[in-house]
Amino acid sequence: MMALLLVRPKGVRQGINQLRFFAHQSTMKKGLVLGVYETEGQDGVRLTPTAVQYNELVNGKLLENISLAGPKLKKAETRVFWGLEPAESRQHVGVAVVGLGKPNLGINELEEIHEGKENVRAAAAAGCRALDAVEIKNISIESLGDAEAAAEGAGLASWFFQEFKNKEKQKVLPQVSFYGSEGKQQWHKGLIKAEAQNWARKLADTPANLMTPTIFANQVSTELSQLGVKVQVHDKAWAEQKGMGSFLSVARGSAEPPKFLEISYEGAGKGTKKPIVFVGKGVTFDSGGISIKPSAQMDEMRADMGGAACVVASIKAAAQLQLKVNIVGLIPLTENLPSGTATKPGDVVVAMNGKTICVDNTDAEGRLILADALCYAQEFKPRLTLDIATLTGAMRIALGGVATGVFTNSAELYENLRTAGTFTGDRVWRFPLWQHFNDAMTKSHKAVDVNNLSKSKGGGSCTAAGFLREFVEKDAPWLHLDIAGVMGPGNDELPYLPAGMTGRPTRTLVQFLEQLS
Repeated sequence: MMALLLVRPKGVRQGINQLRFFAHQSTMKKGLVLGVYETEGQDGVRLTPTAVQYNELVNGKLLENISLAGPKLKKAETRVFWGLEPAESRQHVGVAVVGLGKPNLGINELEEIHEGKENVRAAAAAGCRALDAVEIKNISIESLGDAEAAAEGAGLASWFFQEFKNKEKQKVLPQVSFYGSEGKQQWHKGLIKAEAQNWARKLADTPANLMTPTIFANQVSTELSQLGVKVQVHDKAWAEQKGMGSFLSVARGSAEPPKFLEISYEGAGKGTKKPIVFVGKGVTFDSGGISIKPSAQMDEMRADMGGAACVVASIKAAAQLQLKVNIVGLIPLTENLPSGTATKPGDVVVAMNGKTICVDNTDAEGRLILADALCYAQEFKPRLTLDIATLTGAMRIALGGVATGVFTNSAELYENLRTAGTFTGDRVWRFPLWQHFNDAMTKSHKAVDVNNLSKSKGGGSCTAAGFLREFVEKDAPWLHLDIAGVMGPGNDELPYLPAGMTGRPTRTLVQFLEQLS
């Protein structure tokens, strides 16, 4: 302010007018995201087809402003321009121009990712953030060369969890829509996938006292039933009748009653095709039980139902996309807490298939509840079974947050899932499912059939998969996804996904279902 007082009166007036101008621009409610490619040559700029059309509408001013603004825009770099609305427009528009990287990029075989699609997601997110930063909340986005990917990037970047902040202090989230004449259907498809993942993020980030097994079951039933998806909520008595002693052993320490969700989506028609069974780990809070976890970051264990969240979110997206496939979702829901009634280390329980399990460590509870769910899955005579769980800390050590670990007895199914991850940008990586790891769980205790913890050191994710294999029908197609590394809450791997619980890999599951439908 002192600097303004020292300049000449004319300069003061100009400065104040400029401040008023930019203040006016920042309060505009309409924004537009357009893309440019990075090319060789002196100008280094190539507009997308939609950006070319918009440039013509504004008599070449868009390209002129881009050229005057300085160095060419690299991937996901953004500049916001003002006063570039068409002459007939009655509304001021802030235009965010974002770099898409090099044109015509496809699959990078080494990185196992579709670079073109991933660049579009990152660019859409960057454009939305740039406009949001200047308080523009109504944002239209062109296809950027791939409308589905643009919708995913914009939809994910424009939402974050703030459910319990004072309403007056909550940030107003941008509303995104499609701009252009071609690609509306693909945009709608991408937005469905993004919103499904956002639902999974919300479920996982909700505090455990507000996302108990009962609350989770009720919310899922309400959300999916309105889409015509059948949801059954089974209680403890049902699980006892089914002989699910492994699942119920985890629930013994909590005052919250366990639930078992059975979800049915019949997109291919009832009885016409064998179902795909998704099994999701639904531990709504994991303290470790008697084998209690350290207190640091224990609050993150509200998201130990991340597998369950991904299952219900992917089924929701499948229903909205009307995929021609039959899906059964099975979700055992419980808390894992210490108490006078909790399972103790060394206790022996009996699973639904009759196998006895020594619970060596009550913090290895995820595999215990999945065991009975995998046994129950066999009753549906599925086309394939896929379970997904925040199962082992060892997976986070092995892969960090860059990919989901996969164990499977089917190379064909893995390649299908790997292709899905390549296209969604949410990748998977295969680990061994060798007999060695089964032996580590079945031969370490002479008095029972299976131990829930290996006596040998190392390979914790592999031995956990070996445990689960004991509850899968021999030779039945099966995939086990360990998502402990991609759960969140930190997220430095995907530039279009804000910090918080991630909801990963929901979009990869939906893409997988699309490929199978």
